[in-house]
Amino acid sequence: MTTTKLWQIHDEAGTGTGTRETADKAIAEAAGLLVQGETVAFPTETVYGLGANATNSAAVEGIYRAKGRPSDNPLIVHIADRSQMDAFAEGTPAEPLRRLMDAFWPGPLTVIVPVRASAVSPLVTAGLSTVGVRIPDHPVALALLRAAGCPVAAPSANSSGRPSPTMAEHVADDLGGRIGGIVDGGPTGVGVESTVVEWASGAVYILRPGGVTAEQLREALPDVPVREPVRTGEPAGTPRAPGMKYAHYAPKGSMRVVLGDDPEAVAEWMRRDLDAAKARGERTGVLTYDERRGLHHADAVISSGRLAEPETIARGLYAALRQFDREGATYILAEGCPDTGIGRAVMNRLLKAAGQEVIRV
Repeated sequence: MTTTKLWQIHDEAGTGTGTRETADKAIAEAAGLLVQGETVAFPTETVYGLGANATNSAAVEGIYRAKGRPSDNPLIVHIADRSQMDAFAEGTPAEPLRRLMDAFWPGPLTVIVPVRASAVSPLVTAGLSTVGVRIPDHPVALALLRAAGCPVAAPSANSSGRPSPTMAEHVADDLGGRIGGIVDGGPTGVGVESTVVEWASGAVYILRPGGVTAEQLREALPDVPVREPVRTGEPAGTPRAPGMKYAHYAPKGSMRVVLGDDPEAVAEWMRRDLDAAKARGERTGVLTYDERRGLHHADAVISSGRLAEPETIARGLYAALRQFDREGATYILAEGCPDTGIGRAVMNRLLKAAGQEVIRV
């Protein structure tokens, strides 16, 4: 077991915990661990990431080992400034990608670009000729990246397959004792991972929906086709981006997603199914929304947010899924949400958490 260092700061200035001097010292210590080849979890605007020096294979191997992550699942590289891409990206990104970078960086957008040979560890790219890159929109993340002075590979800071962490305590629950340190910057804002895009065959392809919506991408590129991901099946071989191949985000109990146009009919179907589950000895759970909590009865009825404000659902999704574990739920039904805007990313995560098991009422 590793002794995991914890630094508690809430932003670059130290607001919320301690002083600016305390925050600066914490960032310097955490950056020092990254430079030394250790793994450090840190907040971004999306979720907490588990970082390691992207040029150091031994350090990157520590990410896979701590998470139990499959080695063919590539990592996203985080940088503090676009000029850092020159060291490891081959050539200039395609013009539509540059426009997206102008529009959404810093922010929850990852672009896939050709990688310069031997510029980053081959473990980062999982053998691909491309690499995903982004600049996070979080003061603690940016301060840490600047202090470390190296590109930082960072998937979500959770055990592989588990709900992603949106608070430092989630990281500690999954990875405490297995990583070098955790920088506690408070709850994250967006709550789901970055959108991953690639330029190919005259179009921008969304490989993973996330914090930047398809609608926002099209608004930024009105003259360029934006293709959305296929919703059925999983790709064979090495995935082009994180989140494309393996099951993710799942609570410990089994889960199914229930879809339907009539909330009361959905709730009635769920009630019958949950009654049957309870009769066979399950501890039941319902994942729903503030507006519909009163329709449901289960051992644990948990809301992830408000349908009227979809961004709250994205922000609260992973914490809600983790709450089912604390409640001991063994059988969970999750209501779907509208598959538009940020809801596209939410439904992507829900379906993966449920192993693509969907009931249509």
